[in-house]
Amino acid sequence: MEKKFINIDDRNIAYIDTGSGDPIVFLHGNPTSSWLWRNILPPLKEYGDCVAPDLLGMGDSEPFNNTNHGFFSTHAEFFSKFMHELQLNKKVTLVLHDWGSALGFDWAKSNPESVKGIAYMEAIVKPLSWEEWPDESRDLFKALRSSSGERLILDKNIFVERVLPGSIKRSLTEDEMNEYRRPFINPANRLTTLFWPRELPIDNNPADVCRRVQSYAEWMNTNNIPKLFINAEPGAILVGNQREFCRKWLNQKEVTVPGIHFIQEDSAVEIVNALSKWLQII
Repeated sequence: MEKKFINIDDRNIAYIDTGSGDPIVFLHGNPTSSWLWRNILPPLKEYGDCVAPDLLGMGDSEPFNNTNHGFFSTHAEFFSKFMHELQLNKKVTLVLHDWGSALGFDWAKSNPESVKGIAYMEAIVKPLSWEEWPDESRDLFKALRSSSGERLILDKNIFVERVLPGSIKRSLTEDEMNEYRRPFINPANRLTTLFWPRELPIDNNPADVCRRVQSYAEWMNTNNIPKLFINAEPGAILVGNQREFCRKWLNQKEVTVPGIHFIQEDSAVEIVNALSKWLQII
């Protein structure tokens, strides 16, 4: 799908825009891009105007190699400006994954009158403790948040080479892996994939991110906006206490699909079917 570009604060943001009707905005997370939705957007364009941006420093959007101080808030500001510039302010349906969920939940809380529905999968639904983080990846994520993080990312590109394929049940083809590698061929551009795990709201660190996540978690727990929870089995980050927390949200339907974290790579057909049925009733 051909990408368009919009300039926001002197940075070019790439995005896909296909279909017509009420907007359906797809947000990816770390270390992917709008390409993650390549098997999901085409069948859904009959239900609305499908828009999928590449976050700063990811996909074909301009690199963002600042320090990780205020990283989430900067991305939230850019996303808000992106929505404003494209006039995506009425009857918006959000389809969210990974860090895209935090950006989407945060934006929805600030713009509830603009939101028609929220679908989410493997999302960040509340602040966490290390005890709630999965055992199998805890040591790695602690290392990424330590002084070892730069070496793991800059030298080994570990989020693309290890975390991504290790969080998908099937084996990605070499062409698929190369597309995920492409934005990070320059080692300096890989810092984006390091800043995201350092922003995870774990044990009240970073405090500012934890406050924002707690705020939207409380809001999501009480609003009556139509929701679709696409649960991954076995899942990776939306498991345990956090899974049970979001299962109680109001006006919500739930479906379960096979997958670990990047479930779009394993269960695209199932995700399309679930979204299609839900979009017809909200």
